[in-house]
Amino acid sequence: MIYEGGIANMNYSISNTAEYGEYITGPRIITDETKKEMRRVLEDIQSGRFARDWMLENKVNQASFKATRRRNAAHPIEEVGEKLRAMMPWIAKNKLVDKSRN
Repeated sequence: MIYEGGIANMNYSISNTAEYGEYITGPRIITDETKKEMRRVLEDIQSGRFARDWMLENKVNQASFKATRRRNAAHPIEEVGEKLRAMMPWIAKNKLVDKSRN
């Protein structure tokens, strides 16, 4: 949504509750410290450090990457989300990702 029309387009497309949540919680999350850390991340990208680390990760068959993926998949939010999505059959009907194919 942001890609297609910016943040205003995203806000138009989400619920008023979610939009309100963005307005009141965004400033609490995106702090000066968050901005400093984002600058450090950008520095990693611009310096090539991120690409170097990613290439090294691939040389060891993505060991850390895959371990993190497994831990995230085992998080309780995934179990709760699966149960909630099962209550909403229209989600599966319009599924964008078909994990059986890749």
